[in-house]
Amino acid sequence: METQKQVTKKLQRAVAEAIQQFSMIEAKDKIMVCLSGGKDSYTMLNMLLYFQKVAPISFEIIAANLDQKQPGFPEEVLPNYLSKLKVTYKIIEKNTYKVVMDKTPEGKTTCSLCSRLRRGTLYEAAKDLGCNKLALGHHRNDIIETFFLNFFFSGKMETMPPKFKNDAGDLIVLRPLAYCKESDIETYSDYLSFPIIPCNLCGSQENLQRKKVKQMIADWEKEFPNRNAIMMNALQNVSPSHLLDKSLYNFEELNSN
Repeated sequence: METQKQVTKKLQRAVAEAIQQFSMIEAKDKIMVCLSGGKDSYTMLNMLLYFQKVAPISFEIIAANLDQKQPGFPEEVLPNYLSKLKVTYKIIEKNTYKVVMDKTPEGKTTCSLCSRLRRGTLYEAAKDLGCNKLALGHHRNDIIETFFLNFFFSGKMETMPPKFKNDAGDLIVLRPLAYCKESDIETYSDYLSFPIIPCNLCGSQENLQRKKVKQMIADWEKEFPNRNAIMMNALQNVSPSHLLDKSLYNFEELNSN
């Protein structure tokens, strides 16, 4: 098993690569770092705090958590953790839990509606706080899984981009962990003993398609080591002329002359 120093360096290198390749952070940025209370968002916050210290430019960080009013949610955990870190933070209170439970038919998954409500609330909060960027904790495995979910079940080839602009055009959304392996994040989280907060909505439903895709990819990786890295490279090596999307490539102009 890797030491804490080794896995920390691996994550720092991966985050640095993503920041550099996608021009994620600029001088005078004010970034709202979204914390769910899970291993991914805790790791993201630590990584961004590290780069805030060592970067040659100055940028602000404000941590934010959306308290969705889930029953039994330990409200004190994140404020206590962030206060000890001396990180500026904002707890956003909105009862999206009730909305999701009221609107979702019995037996159906809650993730889609929950995600939309959460995203809209966070975008609004970022603008209210004067942030020009918002950071989410999705990692490499999330990106690959999302690609296959869209490919198999939505009939489209797209995934979570490391950087994009929201529909309103007034906020840049970042995924600094885009090149980080989930296994490295898990190891790092175990070493640092983050105060993990379980979610009663996301990930709690056993029949989610994402869980099936996740298992499929894990089986591939076991049978063919390094498959995840190859798939991640494929997402960065697209040939529009060798696909079928007429909006990306002008097939009509092709002729025999």
